[in-house]
Amino acid sequence: MKKYTIIVAGGKGERMLTELPKQFICIGGKPLLMLTLTAFYQYDSAMEIILVLPVDQIEYWQGLCQNYSFTVAHRIVAGGETRFHSVSKGLATIKESGLVAIHDGVRPFVSNETISRCFDMAKEKGSAIPSIEIVDSIRYFDKNGNNSVDRTKHCLIQTPQVFQTSIIKKAFKQAYSPLFTDDASVVEAMGEKIYLVDGNRENIKITTPFDLVLAESFLSNQAR
Repeated sequence: MKKYTIIVAGGKGERMLTELPKQFICIGGKPLLMLTLTAFYQYDSAMEIILVLPVDQIEYWQGLCQNYSFTVAHRIVAGGETRFHSVSKGLATIKESGLVAIHDGVRPFVSNETISRCFDMAKEKGSAIPSIEIVDSIRYFDKNGNNSVDRTKHCLIQTPQVFQTSIIKKAFKQAYSPLFTDDASVVEAMGEKIYLVDGNRENIKITTPFDLVLAESFLSNQAR
């Protein structure tokens, strides 16, 4: 089946405490968004990569590609008001059936194995999202205070979230809801079952200065 990847990068850098959008911050000498695109190119160089950016960031990104001689082929699409609307715009550019991965632009350390597991499961079952076990204790809040939770009945969810195009395109025809926190929640709202695969713990979403410290450490280990 033909494979696509939609990479959504709409960050503003507020939690990173910088004016530069987080996807453009350099780690290991390159903007982290380039590392993200490269991860999918290394998995399958023939796969079509669609990058969704805020319209006012497109020119800046194109300049970075020239400055860093970045040659990973990708198509740029102007994003929308929310992540939901940005993904919808990316999906609208896909005309053939196949499998589509939707990935956060600030998750540059997704492994080949995680990507492969997602595509393989989605090909068989229709959907696949990577997850990792929770190792910390967790609690939830209600009007009476806070309460412990059985962590074995919960997991953490990552991207890429991969779907057969017929399923995901139909799901994104639904009206937007603030409860759509990721692409799986959109598909689930349509009544489709979501299937989990193992993620990789390095596949963090880089959103804070501390995450940058972790990212540099990951890169150092990869270079050894």
